[in-house]
Amino acid sequence: FAFLSLFAGAMLVLTVSDNLLMLFIGWELMGLCSYLLIGFWYGRNYRDSNQITPRQAAVKAFMTTRVADVVMLLGISYLYAQTGTLSFREIFFDEEIMRSLVHTPSVIGGLAVSHLIGLLLFAGTVGKSAQFPLHVWLPDAMEGPTPVSAMIHAAAMVSAGVYMILRVFPLLSAGTEHGGNPVLAVMTFIGAFTALFAATIAVAQNDVKRVLAYSTVSQLGYMVAALGIGAYIADGF
Repeated sequence: FAFLSLFAGAMLVLTVSDNLLMLFIGWELMGLCSYLLIGFWYGRNYRDSNQITPRQAAVKAFMTTRVADVVMLLGISYLYAQTGTLSFREIFFDEEIMRSLVHTPSVIGGLAVSHLIGLLLFAGTVGKSAQFPLHVWLPDAMEGPTPVSAMIHAAAMVSAGVYMILRVFPLLSAGTEHGGNPVLAVMTFIGAFTALFAATIAVAQNDVKRVLAYSTVSQLGYMVAALGIGAYIADGF
């Protein structure tokens, strides 16, 4: 219950923060709570040596999402290096900063600074919201207690990635009026593929908690795809 309360506090920090640094702090605290709750029954072992234990599932979830979070942190650092601030208001409401992000070439040829930052930030969502190819941790996260699986890994925490995209959507969609946007294109493709891919896997599962896990991944794919085509109002937030 202490871990659940810490998680709720971290979720509040993430949702009320007015800058990317505070959002990232709440983001990482949620990841810590996820690790602690998935591995809550850390002493449990199974006769079938091929079945993942709660301890192993916790480590798998933690490492998989940390890979995505490191990439996301690179995006946050790059944004700060370009703008000198991480405040949503100071960035999104300053036309000069937004214009500079859109028209300045990034270190990767063919991508503007805003596009590269958007792709790096989206990597965090791929991990947190269990999108392909980092979807592998969520089904095994069901080794945690059932209330944890229901509240965190099928509802609240995995939606944080979608919320983060919505929070920085003006940056991700910047420059759309000048032609195609590679960030939205990548989001649309990954979201649509994940929705179909995970739903197909869910059909073949026998464990009801794994069915829930894969159907959750599929629904999150729908949400990411909706954001990719600009239909952020349809995401339910």
